[in-house]
Amino acid sequence: MDPIRLPENQSLGVSHVLQNHIADYRQRYPLWPEHKKIVTDLLNCRTEKLGGRLEQCDACGLLRILYHSCRNRHCPKCQHMPREKWLSKRKEEILPTSYFHVVFTLPHELNAAVLNNKKVMLGCLFEAASKTLLSFGKNELNGRAGFLMVLHTWDQKLNAHFHLHCLVAGGVLADGEDKWIPCSGYLFNHRALSLVFRGKFMALMNRACLAGKLKFDDNWYRALKNILFSKNWVVSVQDPVQHPEHVLEYLARYTHRVAIANSRIKAMKDDKVSFTAKNRKEKRTELVTLSAVEFIRRFLLHSLPSGFVRIRHYGFLANRNRKLNLAAIRGLLDYSPSTQQCFTSLEEMMLQLTGADIAICPCCKNGKMRMIGEIFIRARGPTFLNVCAA
Repeated sequence: MDPIRLPENQSLGVSHVLQNHIADYRQRYPLWPEHKKIVTDLLNCRTEKLGGRLEQCDACGLLRILYHSCRNRHCPKCQHMPREKWLSKRKEEILPTSYFHVVFTLPHELNAAVLNNKKVMLGCLFEAASKTLLSFGKNELNGRAGFLMVLHTWDQKLNAHFHLHCLVAGGVLADGEDKWIPCSGYLFNHRALSLVFRGKFMALMNRACLAGKLKFDDNWYRALKNILFSKNWVVSVQDPVQHPEHVLEYLARYTHRVAIANSRIKAMKDDKVSFTAKNRKEKRTELVTLSAVEFIRRFLLHSLPSGFVRIRHYGFLANRNRKLNLAAIRGLLDYSPSTQQCFTSLEEMMLQLTGADIAICPCCKNGKMRMIGEIFIRARGPTFLNVCAA
């Protein structure tokens, strides 16, 4: 079979793999409702099936159609705008202190249990990791820590790898909110964090079992617990980010990511998909080739339950009192953040980030593209156009 040929300036993506091989996948695996929603959205993203807007140049009269995005959080095409909007809101929350990157990882022996009970098990992961950091902040620094957590469920080869990326402020807000206690270039001992994290997660998982939220075979669960208690759980505490202006670069690497970016997919030929993966042990990038069906299976492993929040804030950054706590800390540090302007449109965002005005007519390069109507797709019947009033 010849390799898939795409129009110029268009690269391969997850949607192309789904379009050509989802039928093969369905012959081998059932397509669960949550997976069907993801597949449908990704296939329809930025196509005529979702409708769009009709634009016309106010100088030369050029017409163009821009189709709507699916906005599914699993779609590689739809994460850039939400990420930039989210980051612009976080800018005013950055404090003039060092930040630490901490990663909590579940042992792979738990993969099967997590994949079959995602909502409960991933909830235990968030709760165990957050309580661990909060308890260390209280016991080691005598105050309330502040941090955000981002869930990732994959490794570079799209296998299940459940872990939390945490960005922890280098200090705590003392009880009574009248004192800021900074920490030096050292946060917490990773071995101590690992032991406490393991204990808290196991206690939460046992509690879920007793409540009937998890149903495991008794003999299997007993053997699993023995294995888990015999392992050293991985908690990584990386070097601090010393300059606050670099903190957002860290956030941008980990928020609003999906299992694989379209840019990593390099070839699709003979029912196989090739993509790049980082080999961190050997510090190089290698090419991984899977059957298209296996690629789709691994991609769908990382679907999240409906309504599940994968970016969460804790401690003095918790949503409920975040503004009051940040105001108190700024007062203690005598720090006034610069006013940040949030993006209100895609055009404004692209202009600020890249310097390119995407509203400029691609034909005459002088006029502006103005929306003159909307395109609607009926489930049955022809497409129709709703032209805006002049």
